[in-house]
Amino acid sequence: QVQLVESGGGLVQAGGSLGLSCAASGRIFSGRGMGWFRQAPGKEREFVAGISWSGGSTYYADCVKGRFTISRDNTKNTAYLQLNSLKPEDTAVYYCAAAAGRIGTTRSEYNYWGQGTQVTVSS
Repeated sequence: QVQLVESGGGLVQAGGSLGLSCAASGRIFSGRGMGWFRQAPGKEREFVAGISWSGGSTYYADCVKGRFTISRDNTKNTAYLQLNSLKPEDTAVYYCAAAAGRIGTTRSEYNYWGQGTQVTVSS
């Protein structure tokens, strides 16, 4: 069974918005930082955003800074990624991940991964 489940992806026009959710078990979610990555066809999986356990520290890739917002609700074991002002180049499968320890911007720093949700932005 999957340990993290993303939802909220879909098709949206450029300039529009989507809200992604990542539901996790308490065992996986509690005490861990969370991150969002994305992967477009033929491209490497890239870091999008990360958030510490407390929510006090957030990190964003330069290409999404000011447009995307990462958040979490620790009472619901859920992480979120709000995508605003979407561009066609944001089209990708978006994955959430739980950190193994220290939060970082590389895949090796995350132990648990969801199956991904497709975001498609039309022009």
